[in-house]
Amino acid sequence: MDVALLHGLLLLLLLSVLLYRHSATFQYFCKVTFFNIWVLTTATLLSPFAAIRGRCVENMKLLCAAIRPLKHLYGIKIEVLGAEHLNLKEPYVIVCNHQASLDLMVMVELIPKRCVPIAKKELLYMGTVGWACWLSGMIFIDRQRTGDAIDVISQTATTIRRENLRVWIFPEGTRNQNRSMLPFKRGAFHLAVQAQVPIIPVVISPYWDFFNSKEKKFTSGMCTIRVLPRIETRGLSPKDVPELTESVRSVMVDVFSEMSTNRRRDQSVELPLLPHNGDTEGTESTWHEEDTNGTGD
Repeated sequence: MDVALLHGLLLLLLLSVLLYRHSATFQYFCKVTFFNIWVLTTATLLSPFAAIRGRCVENMKLLCAAIRPLKHLYGIKIEVLGAEHLNLKEPYVIVCNHQASLDLMVMVELIPKRCVPIAKKELLYMGTVGWACWLSGMIFIDRQRTGDAIDVISQTATTIRRENLRVWIFPEGTRNQNRSMLPFKRGAFHLAVQAQVPIIPVVISPYWDFFNSKEKKFTSGMCTIRVLPRIETRGLSPKDVPELTESVRSVMVDVFSEMSTNRRRDQSVELPLLPHNGDTEGTESTWHEEDTNGTGD
């Protein structure tokens, strides 16, 4: 019986290895599962140490240190451009495009000191992950209750100035792997205007060449983060928020489109020349010509 069980386990292991090597879909689910297990395990192990300090923004360093090794395990190279724009002594609000759960891995590569993300309140109830996030000082917003969200923004505006904090927000409000950005929600911009602190846009290049949840694709690859110059809000009032929101989004969409086009061009250059006997036309891509108005489903 024991021998039969051992043979069955070995056969299962061999089958899993073969599937991993030859099935992109199986590889995708394995990598996503490992990512979630890694986050859950590190949150569980680090929470007791973070609890010693209590709820404190300094605990964010523990979470970042635990997440950073993932880029090496997945073979993802991350390039940061314009990091000098984050070297401000004053508080500020970071707004960043949101593509997938992998944003967590990219965010910890860049997140400045004394910076906390704003997240949906549902995250708070995800067991030890929610507990670890709360201990790290994350700010939670109930998106279903507009009144509560406004109160949180008002409280946060006071807190970031009093405690010299930076805040990281994904203004699209949900994950988006379309070829442009979704319309921005205005909460981040109300926060910056109320606190009279600068906004720093951050644009993460598309993951399409190595990650796509719809196509079940997850390979190694290259990701670029571009930090843009700060945008001042001093002297602005709530009536200026709609225009501010659209102007910041417009700048970020332009940069995202440029990064997408450059990445596609780089991939075309890297393609090896194929032996052929005749002409090989039609190798150009019209991928970057599609709608960039941020109206993805």
